[in-house]
Amino acid sequence: MNSAALAREWWQTPLGAHLLAQEQELLDPVVQDVFGYHAAQLGLPGVDLLRESRIRSRGIVAVDGGDVVARADQLPLADRSIDLLLLPHLLEFAGNPHAVLREAVRVLMPEGQLIILGFNPFSLWGLRHFAGGGYPWAGRFIPVPRLHDWLQLLDMDTRGGRYTAYAPPLRHPAARDRWAFMEKAGDRWWPMAGGVYMLQAVKRVRGLRVLQPQAGRRAVAKPVLVATGRSQRHLRRVPPP
Repeated sequence: MNSAALAREWWQTPLGAHLLAQEQELLDPVVQDVFGYHAAQLGLPGVDLLRESRIRSRGIVAVDGGDVVARADQLPLADRSIDLLLLPHLLEFAGNPHAVLREAVRVLMPEGQLIILGFNPFSLWGLRHFAGGGYPWAGRFIPVPRLHDWLQLLDMDTRGGRYTAYAPPLRHPAARDRWAFMEKAGDRWWPMAGGVYMLQAVKRVRGLRVLQPQAGRRAVAKPVLVATGRSQRHLRRVPPP
């Protein structure tokens, strides 16, 4: 079984589904406030984490099972074509996370938003990570300060973030219920010890002023894929209302 299949199988376990629900709770109100014409999710095919986005032209890019079949460090997307880009637990398992970030910044529009979901090494999930094992414990958990430094080098400004999953990563629902108090108290008592972080960043282009579309004018959605020699499937493109 390949790594993509192992990841898909883990997210369908009780623990994976529980974590996915927590992450969705973080993402839903955030993606609702991002506007534009095109959005993309890199990885986790079959799970629409951008379900609450108001951007109508959106899709999933993945090496297997996505709307667009591609590697995250070789995106068949035009420069400055994406308004919202989501990286859910992608960097921990990338052979070259720097290359993935550079590619993400390349396709983002000026003032476009990048949202990263990652496992926090300084948490109970991080302690479990040191014991090793399969997915997701075999990944390279990246600390938030390091990720922040990488983004700064790419002219990305960190806008904010949140943590979730404060309780231990227990597989059985009954065991998780006994530790549910940690989820309720986490933001107040140990705000940076959540097992998962959500980090938001904005692409800044120095010396460039972005003009917003005038009210009442209809804009035409432009293609976001460039022609290549390989067969690709296009993101869904729906004209704006």
